Amino acid sequence: MAINAGTPTIGKRRHRRRNVMSEINVTPMVDVMLVLLIIFMVSAPLLTVGVPVDLPQTKATNLDQDKEPITISVNDKGQVFLQNAEVKIEDLLAKLKAVADARGGSQARIYLRGDRKVDYGTVMRVMGRLSGAGFNKVALVTEVEQGS
Repeated sequence: MAINAGTPTIGKRRHRRRNVMSEINVTPMVDVMLVLLIIFMVSAPLLTVGVPVDLPQTKATNLDQDKEPITISVNDKGQVFLQNAEVKIEDLLAKLKAVADARGGSQARIYLRGDRKVDYGTVMRVMGRLSGAGFNKVALVTEVEQGS
């Protein structure tokens, strides 16, 4: 009988290690980015001011704005909204002063949006209260006129 006293036969086999893969698989990253793009495209139109107002059309150009303005809206039923919250016209100045103090006092820019079907006097009452309280930077918001 022959006995092999040397190294075992298992040790003779040498396993080659696979080389480390140094490439980055970008396919999952592209998939995630496309899904995020679709989500933002769908959600972006929903980020506008929440009070539905049918604005009149003019040929005026857009104003440049640095930060989000204070928005007062008057809908077709004559209801007054400060940003997205409905307020009574009697309580408008108190709440507006609280918001304006956080954004620059009476020098804060205020955008007034009035529905085209609302009574002209309602919008003028709001503007009168604003100017009487010392808010001088009031801008009326309209849509760009379609056609020539």
